[in-house]
Amino acid sequence: MKNIFLKQLRESINIFRYDKRRSVERFLRFFRILVSGTAFGSIVYYYGYPQTPETTLICFRIIEFSFLFYVVKYAVELSFSLHPIRHIRRNWFEGVVILVVALLGLAYFFINESFVQEILGSRSMETLLPFILVFVQLYFLIIVSIEIGRASPLLAKLNLGPSAMLSWSFIFLILSGAGLLMLPEMTTSHSIPFIDALFTSASASCVTGLIVVDTATYFTFKGQFIIMLLIQLGGINIISFATFFTTFYLRSEGGVKFQSLLKDFLSADKVSDSRSILREVILLSLTIELIGSAFIFFAWDDNLFPDIQQKIFFTIFHAISAFNNAGFSLFSNNLYELAIRDAMGLQVIIALLIITGGFGFANFKDLRENISFRIRPGRTFRKLRINTRLSTVVSLILILVGTVVFYLVEHENTMLGRTEVQKWVGSFFQSVTTRTAGFNTVDFGQLAPSILFFMMFLMYIGASPGSTGGGIKTTTFAVLVKSAIDTLRGKKYVEFYRRTISFDNMNKAYSLVLFSLSVICLSTFLLMFTEPQTDFLKILFEEVSAFATVGLSTGITAGLSFYGKVIIIVSMLVGRIGPLTLALALSKKVEYSAYRYGRTQVLIG
Repeated sequence: MKNIFLKQLRESINIFRYDKRRSVERFLRFFRILVSGTAFGSIVYYYGYPQTPETTLICFRIIEFSFLFYVVKYAVELSFSLHPIRHIRRNWFEGVVILVVALLGLAYFFINESFVQEILGSRSMETLLPFILVFVQLYFLIIVSIEIGRASPLLAKLNLGPSAMLSWSFIFLILSGAGLLMLPEMTTSHSIPFIDALFTSASASCVTGLIVVDTATYFTFKGQFIIMLLIQLGGINIISFATFFTTFYLRSEGGVKFQSLLKDFLSADKVSDSRSILREVILLSLTIELIGSAFIFFAWDDNLFPDIQQKIFFTIFHAISAFNNAGFSLFSNNLYELAIRDAMGLQVIIALLIITGGFGFANFKDLRENISFRIRPGRTFRKLRINTRLSTVVSLILILVGTVVFYLVEHENTMLGRTEVQKWVGSFFQSVTTRTAGFNTVDFGQLAPSILFFMMFLMYIGASPGSTGGGIKTTTFAVLVKSAIDTLRGKKYVEFYRRTISFDNMNKAYSLVLFSLSVICLSTFLLMFTEPQTDFLKILFEEVSAFATVGLSTGITAGLSFYGKVIIIVSMLVGRIGPLTLALALSKKVEYSAYRYGRTQVLIG
């Protein structure tokens, strides 16, 4: 009788769960958005505005309530799940976070605060407060990221193509960054004009490095931290983060559209590669930035920093800025500071970070697979992919040529007074950074016109595909040069390493160059109207630097007019997204293209 009663009770509970599951999910979804938005807004208010004891208490009460809500939410979702074990496995990461939150909550309620203070002391409690705040930030970053991952499949209902989605993600990131930078606590003057905040956010999100205000003195630590975060998100791409969490938390709902977007962004050979490459992108980026930070930390001159905390922050900031090819610096003169311009070890480390960031994630994956394939016993030789070989060869040639040309032109000009070794290291650094990073160890206002023109050529080519850098990319440049040479030689097909380049590839290369040159010419034409007092060469240099997301300037950025800043912002956005991607996003797809008219000949030349 007892067993029958328990069986009926269990069936009644299952029926109730099944009937009410949808209603509970809708209820939790509504309150999840409400609580997440309120808690996130409280953190923004806490860090963005001056605080009183009363407002601080309100902010922390909201955070405490959000902690409790997410614990209850997870428990309710688990209890109403038809397959609890499967639910735990699919949401294991969220479960771990909730478990940590629950344990901390129990410790908070059951352990007397005075008891903790007696053990640690009041001074120790003050010391622990910053770490508690860091944990709160990390907690909400994880929670918001999980929510983004859950919400990302809903974007498919907007019927946006991958190109349009990529474009809108950058626009959203730029506008969000501008809003955060306008908060009073982000700047030393507690205010910043909207156009300057928008320009700074766009420059950081598009990993360019052009600045209209001094990053070192105009922004507080909080503002500089926001800029660093925008650089990190813009370098790896905000959509990659959303798809990353979709991949890990909603594997069955990720959708082909997100994988297709990731495939295009990371230059993967096929859609199935995108998920594995994405995981490696995150791990590779964090690993290289961590290693680079360690080397930079010991390469600094200790006299530059008043304390160890500032040295650590400067180290992390410049490592992220270098790897993401952003060119932002926390020094007023960029890297043209007296203690840095001749620091050869530091320059080499930053240059290597720039090279690795601009090499391309797919190329790193190919190198790793090639190395692991060779070290296995009994394996035969496996060649690198054509894209990897082209990117490597072209990058090395451009770095070498850029180093030699810069040395020959500037060794008796901006580099006068340095030793020969310092001149060669400085030339190497400028050759590397000119391609897409934007750091400078010389006074660009004193450079010869000839080297400015040559640097525009390097900036326009840029980094390799699927990297944090900009430009038309090294492989595009290689295809164009080889196509021109083979055409003059009378060859019908373009070949690399005994492989024929498809006509689709060549058409994309030509379209990319035509579109990019059109953007640069149109923007330069408009800048000549908005900045009539500025020299033409400096305007052209500024525009090429913005479009190629380099960030080098001859010193005219801060003096640009309102409309001049708008033009540069658009150029940075178009250059970061990619002119071909933007053209595809704005154009309507042809519904039917499986036809061909009769052939004809057009006179060329």
